[in-house]
Amino acid sequence: MPLIPEEPQIHESAQGPRATPASGRTAPTPRPVPGPRPAAPSRPGRPGPPRPAPPVQRTPRDAAPVTPGPSGPASAATTATPQIQLIPASAEGALDAAEEAVDLLLESGRAPGDVLVLTTGAQHPWAEHELSFGEAAYWAQHDAGDDVFYADATVASRAATRPVVVVAVNGGPASAAAAALPLAHTRAAALLIVCGDPQQINSLLGTGV
Repeated sequence: MPLIPEEPQIHESAQGPRATPASGRTAPTPRPVPGPRPAAPSRPGRPGPPRPAPPVQRTPRDAAPVTPGPSGPASAATTATPQIQLIPASAEGALDAAEEAVDLLLESGRAPGDVLVLTTGAQHPWAEHELSFGEAAYWAQHDAGDDVFYADATVASRAATRPVVVVAVNGGPASAAAAALPLAHTRAAALLIVCGDPQQINSLLGTGV
């Protein structure tokens, strides 16, 4: 009798791995391991905005050095009264000394909009030029607050507070300086720089400020 080959039997143990572990719970899907995050790109312009050009062309002049005061809103908040610095100068050289002080402030990192310059005598040439277009346009630049602003001390009460106020005692009646210094003191949040005759300024600062 011929032999009929038996059909191979598939046993349960040969059906491959089970879909679930022995505990009966579904095996969790493995999550990809996150790699290191790339460093955040530096923002353009973060070190500080470029300093706009001063309102007028300036040339180097001899003036006593001035140390820039603290910068930024935090320093202004922590300073109860502004620091006062005196730059000795004659009435004829006070405006030049003020210009030199402004140059140094800007070079040290002060924003142009931080600085207000007041004159007790002749107007600054920039103020004369801008006023020729009318007071509305002139004060609009003050309100914009993005550049150094020059004003006569007699209208300083209209000026807003700025971190630094520079006063050039460049002539005018004695009453002009006597009124300008206390007012400038209230408009300076961090630093008040006064350029003029030391004896006159000290007497005014000692009694009026």
